[in-house]
Amino acid sequence: MQKNVEKMTINYSPNFDLKKRDKNKIKYLIYHYTGMKNDKLAIKKLTSFNSNVSCHYYITKSGKLIQMVPDLYVAWHAGKSYWGKHKSINYKSIGIEISNPGHELGYRNFTDNQTKCLIKISKLIIKKYNIDKNKILGHSDIAPLRKKDPGEKFPWKLLSKKKIGYWHNINLQVLKSLRGKKSELNLHKFIFYLKSLGYHMEYSSSDELRKIIKIFQMRFRPELIDGKLDLECYKIAKSLYNVR
Repeated sequence: MQKNVEKMTINYSPNFDLKKRDKNKIKYLIYHYTGMKNDKLAIKKLTSFNSNVSCHYYITKSGKLIQMVPDLYVAWHAGKSYWGKHKSINYKSIGIEISNPGHELGYRNFTDNQTKCLIKISKLIIKKYNIDKNKILGHSDIAPLRKKDPGEKFPWKLLSKKKIGYWHNINLQVLKSLRGKKSELNLHKFIFYLKSLGYHMEYSSSDELRKIIKIFQMRFRPELIDGKLDLECYKIAKSLYNVR
């Protein structure tokens, strides 16, 4: 991959499975933010023997690319995770960490340089491993009760325009007219749509359901993240079900 990405450097992490996997096992591309104050701290953690975390690629604050684990080895980035019929997504994925303090330390917009780098490496990975658009996900998608990254500032809509992942096809004015309108009667169908997309819809309380709805909103309706199912969210879920 290095020859295809300008100025990529290598800083290998010791945190990966020693057994090499078959190229055909790679089905997912998973995005994360670091949730650390700066690159130095994030890289130190990702390359520390004691942290038990890693990723395949790291994008610095300035938009530079670092490879930390070769593609054909399992990096430890997803943890307990589910999508569709799959669990333990580490074994089937490439993980990319993008420098950002995250929600706990001053969440900020991803920079243009970071986004450019992300688009470039993502396109190469998608082409090389023939990754489906509905398997290009955030950490929060595969672990909605545990994780928020990459969060509502992540440029999902822009990425979809570059044929990375997917987006709904509903007119924005139509969506705005539906925002805040109650949709409790559509809850079961909404859950069906999310489950059909791949979300793990097992929850044990209304609080956990709200968390899952918030994760969906962070990705597909970042303008309002309140954990409430309204007609806008319902229509988005239905649209995604039809275009997936």
